[in-house]
Amino acid sequence: MIIEQIYTGCLAQGAYYIESNGEAAVIDPLREVDPYLQKASKNGAKIKYVLETHFHADFVSGHIDLSKKTGAPIVYGPTAKPGFKALIAYDGQEFNVGELTIVVLHTPGHTMESTCYLLKDASGKAIGLFSGDTLFIGDVGRPDLAQKVAADLTQEKLAAHLYNSLRTKIMPLSDDLIVYPAHGAGSACGKNMSKETTDTLGHQKQTNYALRADMTQAEFIKEVLTGLVAPPAYFPLNVMMNIEGYESIDTVLERGQQALSPEAFEAAANETGALLLDTRDPQTFAKGFVPNSINIGIDGQFAPWVGAMIPDVKQEILLVCEPGREEEVVTRLARVGYDFTIGYLEGGFDAWEKAGKETDRIESIDAAKLSKRLQAGPIEILDVRKKSEFLSEHLVEAENTPLDFINDSMAQIDKNKTYYVHCAGGYRSMIFNSILRARGFDKLIDVKGGFKALKESAAFPLTDYVCPSTLL
Repeated sequence: MIIEQIYTGCLAQGAYYIESNGEAAVIDPLREVDPYLQKASKNGAKIKYVLETHFHADFVSGHIDLSKKTGAPIVYGPTAKPGFKALIAYDGQEFNVGELTIVVLHTPGHTMESTCYLLKDASGKAIGLFSGDTLFIGDVGRPDLAQKVAADLTQEKLAAHLYNSLRTKIMPLSDDLIVYPAHGAGSACGKNMSKETTDTLGHQKQTNYALRADMTQAEFIKEVLTGLVAPPAYFPLNVMMNIEGYESIDTVLERGQQALSPEAFEAAANETGALLLDTRDPQTFAKGFVPNSINIGIDGQFAPWVGAMIPDVKQEILLVCEPGREEEVVTRLARVGYDFTIGYLEGGFDAWEKAGKETDRIESIDAAKLSKRLQAGPIEILDVRKKSEFLSEHLVEAENTPLDFINDSMAQIDKNKTYYVHCAGGYRSMIFNSILRARGFDKLIDVKGGFKALKESAAFPLTDYVCPSTLL
């Protein structure tokens, strides 16, 4: 028997590979499906089922490609209405994988089709619960994402469904069950997830606020809805792709990996209206980049920030990457539905520079230099962290202009003034600076290392504030 969690840190997402006696099932697969195919082939196993816990919002699942390449049916729980062939299971239905049995537990609340899968061993003992976005470690799935599906479906009604699902389907299960959730800390599908990616159900009953035995439905609804922030704009678009279907990942990869000379890249940029996305390290980007590029570094929380900053998943994209990482970037864009990468700059920025093309740069200074400039006189400092981060602790002189709400933040900025921009560590501030630079704001200066470096320098007065839970 094999139970393997395949965790992707960028999305804080857990897919699962289950195998027994030459048969396998994959739960909530990522968009790129070759790793699952290779794993099964290596073990001499056949993928028998592709199980989906719900229609995902934060990533595009690989269910369609994996089903086409294996012949395995796609399984959803009750009430799901996909736009492609799938097996809609009934509550309590069982699926055999070798000597293992997988039982469908319909658990509406995060979405109405949300379903958990209970795994039983050869003796019939329940050993694991694949809980999707119904139950996380330390949290539960937010009940506000599916409220627009039906006119009378509110977040309060979904929260009530979730309360009942947890108490009738999950809490009665054995304490020694291992919980395998779909997400961990960093995902926008919950608000208080643990960094741990598995736990026993018994421990969750003791520590997870949503599983308190004495909690009333009204108390649950109030607590689960408190502190929710607006979901990323790309979530509804990913939901529709997961429901309706999408292009094969093979087609997306082939289109996106078109190598373009500097001349061809420049022509494509001028003729198509494509967005220029530079995925290099922020500080490398600052030293020189193709004019009007925006920087979202591949080595940070890449996919979620792409989703937050690029509103249209059908936007054509031209890439500037570190040479050799083009396929990785195209793949990670496709994971969140950005399928229209139309090529990359062959040889990267170095090739552009050697071709004598126009370049741009962003000034970036360290904490010591910022301190000297502050001593010389008043300066404008922009803190682009989340509001909750800012309220927790910030520089006395700073103004909060969150990257999450960049259009609102931009309205607060005077193009004629010089601003010093920082985030927590330097990743988000370069996204902010590059986007505004492309829109004509040319007096923004980046602060290397962000708030962490400023705090460690001990040269800046700080303001502490205990953030109310409603702002978290």
